[in-house]
Amino acid sequence: MPIKGDTVFVATRNAGKLREFSLAFSSLGLKVKSLADFPDIPDVVEDGETFLENAMKKAKTVAEALQVPVLADDSGLCVGRLDGEPGVYSARYAGEHGNDQANNEKLLRELKKLPAWDTSGDSKSERIQEHWLSPAQFVCSLVLYDPANKKAYEAMGTVDGYITDHPRGEYGFGYDPLFYVPAYDCTMAQLSPEEKQRISHRGRALDALLTRLSSSFSE
Repeated sequence: MPIKGDTVFVATRNAGKLREFSLAFSSLGLKVKSLADFPDIPDVVEDGETFLENAMKKAKTVAEALQVPVLADDSGLCVGRLDGEPGVYSARYAGEHGNDQANNEKLLRELKKLPAWDTSGDSKSERIQEHWLSPAQFVCSLVLYDPANKKAYEAMGTVDGYITDHPRGEYGFGYDPLFYVPAYDCTMAQLSPEEKQRISHRGRALDALLTRLSSSFSE
């Protein structure tokens, strides 16, 4: 398996993502190191047209610099009524990379410019429906790149929900306070870290990747 020893190297400086990866891998007895541990490695420009292209570029670039297998993700929010925006620009939707508050505020502004969305065909209660602005999907592409054999292992995870009209919850990061999860009747930011890990796009992508790695190396 391309994860060697007790440490997983993850190509991110995002503190929220690092917490989620650390939580996920701690259950496997693995520690996580991120780009915060390697300040001499410059940021990788995320100029791909898809989440997978960006994840692949980050994983390969950092793995070749460190000469160890490296895991990278690219993830974001795709909003139905905005034709899939912010998509790969999720982290810099409002201009400044990683400014969660500005990104959330811009998302609400863009949605509130649109005509009211008819929720009459939905099965949820009217109390909840009146706060929905659009169907949406979180998407995560994961790539684990091994520089020893120049092989990449890919996985993807998604979770469907709705954008609400104002933030709710204190957990998570990014667009979590606006992303309503029908199965839990709350936003992603109202879930505990453990609950979010079980159902989030990143958690599902990681489960898929680990399943793929296990099957690949048991053959």
